[in-house]
Amino acid sequence: MTTDLELIFSTIKGLMRVYSPPLMTKKDEETYYDLWSVRDVVIEGRKRKEVYFAGLVRYASYVGFYYMPVYAEPEMKAVFAPELLALLKGKSCFHIKKLDEQRVEQIRTALETGFKAYQERDWV
Repeated sequence: MTTDLELIFSTIKGLMRVYSPPLMTKKDEETYYDLWSVRDVVIEGRKRKEVYFAGLVRYASYVGFYYMPVYAEPEMKAVFAPELLALLKGKSCFHIKKLDEQRVEQIRTALETGFKAYQERDWV
């Protein structure tokens, strides 16, 4: 288990990079990384040119893992183990202060499940 925020950030960023492309990043910095589906879609009657998928921000005391599929589909919470779900603050942000192989696998599974859900909605 690591508490090194730089290592936590880079590990999760590596998991996210698997989806780029087809997802695109707007910002790839030392402390910030995000993924977007750049595609014309209609969500709840509103036209959008892009859809946010996930992001990372390294703060002073934790890494924020922003995961939009859990916001778009609250039932996505079922893919998270209780230990990881306990880190969910608000609707879509996980505050990660420690990372072990089990959490890495849980995040990998969540990204895969969320990406498939975006594909099913034709957002990717």
